[in-house]
Amino acid sequence: MNKIKLSAISKPIDNELEGFLKHFKIAIKSQVGLVDLVSSYILKQKGKKIRPLLVLLSAKAAGGVNERTFRGASLVELLHTATLVHDDVVDNAEKRRGFPSINAVWKNKIAVLMGDFLLARGLMISVEGKDYDFLENITRTVKRMSEGELLQIQKTRKLDIDEETYFRVISDKTASLFETCCAIGAMSASDSAEVHKAFITYGEKLGIAFQIKDDILDYDGTFQLFGKTIGTDIKDKKITLPLIYALDNATKDEVKMVKSNIGNSKNSNAIRDVIDFVHQKGGIAYAETVAKKYADEAEQALEILPASASKEALVSLLKYVISREK
Repeated sequence: MNKIKLSAISKPIDNELEGFLKHFKIAIKSQVGLVDLVSSYILKQKGKKIRPLLVLLSAKAAGGVNERTFRGASLVELLHTATLVHDDVVDNAEKRRGFPSINAVWKNKIAVLMGDFLLARGLMISVEGKDYDFLENITRTVKRMSEGELLQIQKTRKLDIDEETYFRVISDKTASLFETCCAIGAMSASDSAEVHKAFITYGEKLGIAFQIKDDILDYDGTFQLFGKTIGTDIKDKKITLPLIYALDNATKDEVKMVKSNIGNSKNSNAIRDVIDFVHQKGGIAYAETVAKKYADEAEQALEILPASASKEALVSLLKYVISREK
């Protein structure tokens, strides 16, 4: 089977992506030399830009890309970049997309302040453009992302996360921003509440499928995710869907043994034992099935839209997300 490439998915909006990058470069300009220096460093780190891609594809499928769409795409990318900068400080990360992280180069104080600057710039763009509906969506998303992260930390300490809590965490922590990207794209191009709802559903389901697949890859055993080695979630004591399913189908003694290994996460043999346990109990297969279910539901949400290259790209993005290997 031919692998779907992100470059093929973005083809319907290649010109619009160029327009977005121009807007984004202007958005992070500052009269302070140090801010410009760090901003130029961020621009060199070419990520996949899935979130602005979602805004632009949603807008084009819903009616067409315009200046408001570009402001919305810049807003979500500024928010996302700010969260990554802050996450690297919290995690003491030394690398981001193959580059030394901002906190590794400029230390924590500058990294935190730079994250604050990026978030503030995103909010200012919306205020200046009078995009108050964008602001309502993005502030709700920041709240949800923070709550999702804090809930995960709380549950990680006790190693007692169940499936219901897991979905609440990933819905708030990851899917909320995907949902907002699609909502902002649709709102910039269409006044139809029905269309807005379709894109909100699509974004939410896509985000959940995306995170489940990320969690599966942590147990895959052969790949690295953006420099994140296999078993990182186990080292961080994060209980994700493959492990939740495996624990739900284990004996009390097996559960005790696995939780003991998770607690001994500096031991590479303990990590390998947990990975083997998840495979043996069918945790990977179960999580793959659930990810596919959410991707199918996301595709169904788009059925109200007329056929277009952008709509087809959104469907292809679902296939890309659940079939990717990193």
